[in-house]
Amino acid sequence: MLRVISGLKADASVAEAQRLMVQTFRLGGIESPDADARLLLGHALRLDRAQLLAQSDRLLEAREVACVQALAARRINREPVSRILGRKEFWSLTLHVSDAVLVPRPETETIVEQTLDRMARDSRQGDPLRILDIGTGSGALLLALLSEFKNATGVGTDISMAAIEVARGNAERNKLDGRARFVCCSLADGLSGPFDLVVSNPPYIARAEIATLDPEVRDYDPVLALDGGADGLDFYRAIAREADRLLVPGGHLVVELGAGQEAAVSSLFETVGLKVAPAQPDLAGIPRALGAQKG
Repeated sequence: MLRVISGLKADASVAEAQRLMVQTFRLGGIESPDADARLLLGHALRLDRAQLLAQSDRLLEAREVACVQALAARRINREPVSRILGRKEFWSLTLHVSDAVLVPRPETETIVEQTLDRMARDSRQGDPLRILDIGTGSGALLLALLSEFKNATGVGTDISMAAIEVARGNAERNKLDGRARFVCCSLADGLSGPFDLVVSNPPYIARAEIATLDPEVRDYDPVLALDGGADGLDFYRAIAREADRLLVPGGHLVVELGAGQEAAVSSLFETVGLKVAPAQPDLAGIPRALGAQKG
């Protein structure tokens, strides 16, 4: 049996197991040791947060200790908690994730916020909108928007068939499959527009920088979803070329940006005639959601 957590053995209490797990994660340089320990211990024991507290004095069986040690080993190897659990919360939706898709990030919710603001300004929240999500991955953006726009329908595209299957499963689990369909293609190849709204969280990491990313990203996120070409802008160029075909007059485009990319991407969109607004920052203050509109 793996013994990543020193001192943890059968007959340890739930509280002791959690304390030792936190200690191990902290020594291992894990950024959020308390939260990660609670989530993984709860997963191993099939207990929620309240139950962990209520059963803090219960003694662990040997098989439970083995399960906790195995999960801790994966986290010490910097596998993200959401990948270990196989799920991630995004915009109040529970999304399943696999090694074929990015784990949805909190900063990506800024794209949803920016889109809601734009539709509210146009008084179009209740319209039968047509939405396109380019590079849908887990389906996070499309499904979040469909959960907000009750009369909308949408299409999610991805070059990875494995990602498409994950997105379809998430649509079904969240009871949004009646309004969502998913297509395996490059960007929007073969799709007939136009759409009222196009959103995307494209690959935007410069290829040479991928090796410098945190292990949780570098070693576990699919390279297809990270690699934005030599300067990180390849997919923005491709989206700009397709914008006129894909958008209705007055239609909106909202994309996620990497740090420091606002000026370059704004220029690409303005060059093809889109009206670009300043990017909305995420909670860390990084310009994250760039919105543009077709005239």
